[in-house]
Amino acid sequence: MTASAGKAVAIVQSNYVPWKGYFDLMRSVDEFVLYDDVQYTRRDWRNRNRLKSADGVRWLTIPVHVKGRYLQRIDETLTSDPDWPARHWSALVGWYRRAPFFERYRPVLEALYLETRERHLSKVNRRFLETLAPLFGVTTPISYSIDYQCEGTKTDRLLGICQAAGATRYVSGPAARVYLQEDRFRAAGIDVAWMSYDGYPEYPQLYPPFEHHVSALDLLLNVGDEAPRYMLSRARATPEVAH
Repeated sequence: MTASAGKAVAIVQSNYVPWKGYFDLMRSVDEFVLYDDVQYTRRDWRNRNRLKSADGVRWLTIPVHVKGRYLQRIDETLTSDPDWPARHWSALVGWYRRAPFFERYRPVLEALYLETRERHLSKVNRRFLETLAPLFGVTTPISYSIDYQCEGTKTDRLLGICQAAGATRYVSGPAARVYLQEDRFRAAGIDVAWMSYDGYPEYPQLYPPFEHHVSALDLLLNVGDEAPRYMLSRARATPEVAH
């Protein structure tokens, strides 16, 4: 849900099968910009995420080329093993075949994995986001930061993208509080709003104890169409607005 007037924009690096908070942020804006022309960071959420198994929380990681490419951007990062989609799909089948809604979503997820041929990590992530988002009731259009040809770093760049996108509100995750210069946005006529990820309700989940910080695939396969009921954006019209 977005504000009743104006245009809300979020600018975030792409993640692989992200957690429910990522989709909440998507749903809270009118345009979701993938900030992928910035440096790729290792051991981060760009190419991996967590899911649950009978043996506990497990990682699914897309292997990528990193040796000698320390300054490469996310949108320059390439997958390094063409067999990763089949391996990830096999892992999901093993971990979630007993989930209540696995068979319902099996056709779309199986095709999503086994028909993936793209080697650029950023494009892989976008493909997954655009397929999964509607399953959570999210229809926000996705674009790339590079589409806006804005220069600068941190606040300058984010502000420039917002202005180029015609935003009247910039919605950010809480981690950016340490560097974002909110007064610069306000001077440009753009409100800053901060997402809070507190207060998520638990949902029926395989393999207790309950864990919130796993891929949203876990939510989808456990509750199906009820997934939006367990997402904050369903109950919260707008994020907290900074003053």
